[in-house]
Amino acid sequence: MEDPFDMRDVRRLEEHLARSIPLVRREARRVVSKGALNVKRDWAKNARASSGRHAPAYPASVGYDLLSVGPDITDARIGPDKDAPQGALGNLLEYGSVKNPPHNDGGRALAAETPRFEAAMEVVVSRGLAWW
Repeated sequence: MEDPFDMRDVRRLEEHLARSIPLVRREARRVVSKGALNVKRDWAKNARASSGRHAPAYPASVGYDLLSVGPDITDARIGPDKDAPQGALGNLLEYGSVKNPPHNDGGRALAAETPRFEAAMEVVVSRGLAWW
């Protein structure tokens, strides 16, 4: 005969999650912020190397904003500010045109940051779930 279901473990998990969720939210926001800063810096560095004398102010136009979409979602928007000097060239430089090849400065920056971002988020989640 099986033992009756014991709710003590469920209650312990519930208490742990109630304590850890605010910490996980805060740490996840920190990881998104750091990742966005890394992508911004790498994008600007890539742009300095690729834009040359044709768009010398373009790298300085690259920035980022953090947006809270809800209590559990932090979004980062990274890219050139179209109101900054030469920021309006962002789409042309990043994606190219019929006469210009794409630079992919932002794409390369994002690809370089993705493994670091994923590893940092994995640490945040594992800390949040470690309840024993």
